[in-house]
Amino acid sequence: MDDRRAGPRREAAALLASLERGQGAAGGAPRVGLTGAPGAGKSTLLDALVRRLRAGGTTVGVVAVDPSSRRTGGALLGDRVRVRASAGDPGVFFRSLAARDRLGGLAEGARAMVVVLASVFDVVIVETVGVGQSEGDVADLVDTLVYVAQPGAGDLLQFMKAGILELPDVVAVNKADLGPAAERTASELEAGLGLGERDPGGWTRPVVRVSARDGSGLDALAAALEAHRTHLARGDGLAARRRCGRDGFVREALRARYGSYGMEALGGPEALSDRLRGDPSSAGFALVEALGREIEDALRKPAGAEAEP
Repeated sequence: MDDRRAGPRREAAALLASLERGQGAAGGAPRVGLTGAPGAGKSTLLDALVRRLRAGGTTVGVVAVDPSSRRTGGALLGDRVRVRASAGDPGVFFRSLAARDRLGGLAEGARAMVVVLASVFDVVIVETVGVGQSEGDVADLVDTLVYVAQPGAGDLLQFMKAGILELPDVVAVNKADLGPAAERTASELEAGLGLGERDPGGWTRPVVRVSARDGSGLDALAAALEAHRTHLARGDGLAARRRCGRDGFVREALRARYGSYGMEALGGPEALSDRLRGDPSSAGFALVEALGREIEDALRKPAGAEAEP
């Protein structure tokens, strides 16, 4: 989707739609998101988690989104330095993306890359840029969202103000080898999650102590990820989550491409939501292209012109 020309974009969208349809409502590889504040150790934990998965023979696709320079527009792509597990391993594919001007912690092409990797690898992991409150978009992209916290990151009130207790399915307190500081942070998070709204599906969000440095807690983290996957698979949870993510992607893509004026050509946000609810099985990329053509046709009509009966 990096090519902005109309023809290549249509071809890419058709290919991505085909991959989405092939994966079905809840198929393809499990998709795990890693998010958290800068300095929490997401990249180091990602490296340790990939190594553990590879030791069991699991192939891994990684999408790592790095922050962009406000001055030059370029990105450091520092995860290439910290994540060493992909070097020379044919079972790991690592794709770095620059966030550019996107809020939400995700680059524009992240969803396309996840769809491609999910059709090839056993697990797909998405790591966000780590920009705090604005990185919630990743929750719409993955099946399981892991919030990585670091010891001393704050008290319960600060966690609640940051809004980080609302999104994750699993919380990993990294640098558990620091001892008492990590235990205090884990206790604060457990207390905060206990005060929050219960998952209507019955999932209790675990807080896992883990150390990317010495490897402790990695088995517990992997078990928590598998438990959440099993929980979603019991009913319609996974398919519902994927549909919710698809709908969010379609809304954001149309808004970014056509603005609020273009959205009104479809009847406004509520009308779009009704359209999406009425079409739960179509692929997100196919919907963006079809609804985009509908918007363009409507915008080309002379002002005041009525549709033909």
